[in-house]
Amino acid sequence: MDTNRQLFKDQQVCVLIPTYNNAGTLAQVIEGVAHYTDDIVVVNDGSTDNTTEILARYPFLKVVSYAQNRGKGWALRQGFRFAVDEAGYQYAITIDSDGQHYPEDLPVFLEKLRDNPGAIVIGARNMEQASVPGKSSFGNKFSNFWFWVETGITAPDTQSGYRLYPIGLLRSFRFFTVKYEFEIEVIVRAAWAGIPVLFAPVKVYYAPPETRVSHFRPFRDFSRVSVLNTVLVAITFLYIIPRNFFRRLVKKNLREHLADVLDNSTESDSTKAVSVGMGVFMGIVPIWGFQLAAAIALAYLLRLNKALVIIFANISLPPAIPFILYLSYRCGAYWVGDNAAHFSFDRNLSLSAIHENAVQYFYGGFTLAVLAALLFGGCSYLVLKWRSLARN
Repeated sequence: MDTNRQLFKDQQVCVLIPTYNNAGTLAQVIEGVAHYTDDIVVVNDGSTDNTTEILARYPFLKVVSYAQNRGKGWALRQGFRFAVDEAGYQYAITIDSDGQHYPEDLPVFLEKLRDNPGAIVIGARNMEQASVPGKSSFGNKFSNFWFWVETGITAPDTQSGYRLYPIGLLRSFRFFTVKYEFEIEVIVRAAWAGIPVLFAPVKVYYAPPETRVSHFRPFRDFSRVSVLNTVLVAITFLYIIPRNFFRRLVKKNLREHLADVLDNSTESDSTKAVSVGMGVFMGIVPIWGFQLAAAIALAYLLRLNKALVIIFANISLPPAIPFILYLSYRCGAYWVGDNAAHFSFDRNLSLSAIHENAVQYFYGGFTLAVLAALLFGGCSYLVLKWRSLARN
């Protein structure tokens, strides 16, 4: 048994080939992969050509087949399930059946796996070569950008289907997409879960346009990818970024974390002070339910210190809410004049009270947010300047 075949066995790796009506190139791909391993799983995604006859020529194949075409994402999901539950593999290298990928690059993934067990490895193509269609190059750059927004990871190629997946680790995931967008969902959600997403250079072959077989439907599939990215970006700002921040925060107390942020960040004192003020403003401004998400989005947009914005946006923690509500109503009374409702601090400031006096609360909340932002931002600037002078 040669070295590569032994590595596939030792590391519990299979090669997974999803296919739909690619009879013209399928045999060539199977034979190319078979030079390196016979641990091959083929998912026949409802092909209507002679795919079944081609697969019957290779008795060593493990085949998953179903009658109705469901899409590449569904085929990969079924292949993952079979490979883990039925065949006992822990990793799968996916390779397209259209002949675009070179089986000679399979050892690249095995080498990467050896040094990075448990990682997803994506075969990064050279998207600048002349044979790459313009729409593919644009789509890849578009996808890379949104992957960076959603994960913070700079990626050279997020659309390559030539990948190594730790399918044993992904077994507990519940995926939702079934078409091409699955390849985006899986790497974003894996990154959120702490699974490393790495890249390794691979070759790519694009057949001439007149002979190229593609099942990608530009308008429909691009729309599906766009909808998925919209959902993923929303989850990123509403849940993932706050979750990651608080996970880091619990590892040390707030005072230590704040000192680290102030001392180790590269922003100027004025940027840090503005970040504090912005956090306080967003923590008080009356857009309950969206305060933290809006604060994070503005921190990215305005290039502020994200940690400071998030820390001070939490000024509206439950113990402080009665004070914020009371002061908001007091500030709002100035704007509504004779129509103001007057509350004492010991009165129960219920949701019904807010609803009945929404205009007063809305104006007062914005006013209080501005005043508090100026106060906290200004004091922060003075403290930061004092710290700088003390260190010098």
